[in-house]
Amino acid sequence: MDIKASTFFTKEKQLQIRDAIKEAEGETSGEIRVHLETSLSGNVLDRAAWVFRHIKMHETEDRNGVLFYLAVRNKEFAVIGDAGINSKVPDGFWDVIKNILVSNFREGKYCEGMIEGILLAGRQLREHFPHSMDDVNELPDDISFEDNEQSEKQ
Repeated sequence: MDIKASTFFTKEKQLQIRDAIKEAEGETSGEIRVHLETSLSGNVLDRAAWVFRHIKMHETEDRNGVLFYLAVRNKEFAVIGDAGINSKVPDGFWDVIKNILVSNFREGKYCEGMIEGILLAGRQLREHFPHSMDDVNELPDDISFEDNEQSEKQ
C-alpha cells in the first residue's frame, strides 16, 4: 500500500495533533504548524525551510512560528523556528524536541511523538513568548499536506 501524506494519520489522529497545537499555543504566543509530505528528495532542512516560507509562517507579527515537517516515505523530519525565536533561544533549544521525536518515531509512534514534541515546544516557548489574553491565532492549527512527489521547484 502506497503511503500518502494525507492518509498517514487517521482523521482521529489528525484531530489529536490539532488539539495538541491548540493546547501548546495556549502556553505561548508562538505559532505551531505541522506539515506532512509524501516524499522528499534533497535535504530535509532545506525543504522544511522552503515549506516554512511557502505556507507563510514567516509572516507572524513576532516571527515566532515553529514548523514540524515530516516526509512520510523517507521518515525524515525537521523542526524549525522563525528568526524571532532563534534570536532569543539558547543553543540546543530544539535538541530536546528532536530527541523526543526520534525516540517515538523509532518505535513507530508518529502521532504520539508529534503530540509530545508540540506540547514541549509550547512549554519551552512560553519563557520567551508568553501567551497573552489578547493573543491572536495567526496561522491555522490544521495539518497541511503535500501528497505529490516533492519536486525541485524550490
